[in-house]
Amino acid sequence: MKKNTVVIAGAGSTHTPGIIQSLIQKKDTLPLKKLILFDIDEDRLDRVKAVMTQFIKDNYDKELEVIATLDYAEAFTGVDFVFAQIRQGGLEMRRDDEKIPLKYGVIGQETCGPGGSISYGIRSIPGVIKIIEEAKKYSPDCWILNYSNPAAVVAEATRRKFNNERILNICDMPVAILLSYSKMLGLSDWTELDPEYFGLNHFGWFTALYDQTGKDRLPELREKIISTGMEACSDRHHKDKDWQKTWKQYAEIVKDYPEYLPNSYLQYYLYSSDVVKKMDLTHTRADMVIEGREKELKEEYNKFLADPDNYKSPVQEFTVFGDFIVDAAASIAYNKGYRYLVIVENNGAIPNLPADAMVEVPAYLRSWGPEPVARKPISSFYKGLIENQLSSEKLAVDAYFENSYDKALQAIAVNKTVSSTSIAKAILDDLIEANGEYWPKLEKKSY
Repeated sequence: MKKNTVVIAGAGSTHTPGIIQSLIQKKDTLPLKKLILFDIDEDRLDRVKAVMTQFIKDNYDKELEVIATLDYAEAFTGVDFVFAQIRQGGLEMRRDDEKIPLKYGVIGQETCGPGGSISYGIRSIPGVIKIIEEAKKYSPDCWILNYSNPAAVVAEATRRKFNNERILNICDMPVAILLSYSKMLGLSDWTELDPEYFGLNHFGWFTALYDQTGKDRLPELREKIISTGMEACSDRHHKDKDWQKTWKQYAEIVKDYPEYLPNSYLQYYLYSSDVVKKMDLTHTRADMVIEGREKELKEEYNKFLADPDNYKSPVQEFTVFGDFIVDAAASIAYNKGYRYLVIVENNGAIPNLPADAMVEVPAYLRSWGPEPVARKPISSFYKGLIENQLSSEKLAVDAYFENSYDKALQAIAVNKTVSSTSIAKAILDDLIEANGEYWPKLEKKSY
């Protein structure tokens, strides 16, 4: 079996240890000859390298070459896969994305609403484009698997810039939800469920959940959720205190809209005002991550610095974040044709949505790319919601490529989380100031 060279772009992330552990656990699935850790932030990169070096040495073949670098040429030369998980502006800018909309009574969330979808989206596009350009420059035949958020906006931008040639945009949230489903149904693993699903990233619905006998378990699961609530999955990232609120709200969505089972992020669009009331402007999710995963990694690094010769890397808990990207890469590398929920250009997969929409649907991952599974047309309720969100996402990408203030305003004003143009303008002006040079200079069109 051919061994692979993988580069993790954005390796200073607190998610990287989980990806590394998944690569180690699945070394027979996706064997490595070289692992490259790349970041533009030397301090963050040094932390991850220090904390994980001993763990890699103890658990992988001695022949595995591991390097950490800040240099694009060294990082992207001769690679088979790029795992991209960058966060432009870091958690400090995430704070602004969350707190600026909340100041105006609008959803403040990492990937949803004006801050998460539009602000973060416009800010992420140039960073992801840079990674892809460097990867294609030094390794033209490599595959780029992009985890960078907001995935829907990023996927639309990469479609326009690169036609998503050997680029696959993915998200672990459907897998995290499937973990919960399998747990509630008494199954041993989420892969025992074969889902039917349609929508956009963080904006979709499960329509069927077939088990290994071919039985659709969705009706059974729906009744269980309505009667006893939604159980958190076993993944550490999705079972903390803040996510418990999400799972509680999830059951309410199912009670109100029982036809299908939703992606949990739909709470921000279907119950915007209710969710805003539960949010704390002074202490958002970004603060929790800084006080949680970020703090934990810094503490581990301090342990390493105190006694490097005797330091032992912590054993990471299971994360769907790492496992999903490794499995997806293996399916492409060895033409396994695994069926996963991924983000692809529509082209008829959902017949009554635009052909150029970047939709999240089941697809078989082959060595030449994803092969989406087509479904029947969707009904008016779902079509209306999706087209509204799709318009917001496309306008955000328009704003970036056209340097357009007008398109950015339209992207926010049409978003379902925003109630009026006056609020949209106030949020946009604050976001422009907060993003500074991360955003292109937006110009108003004169008529």
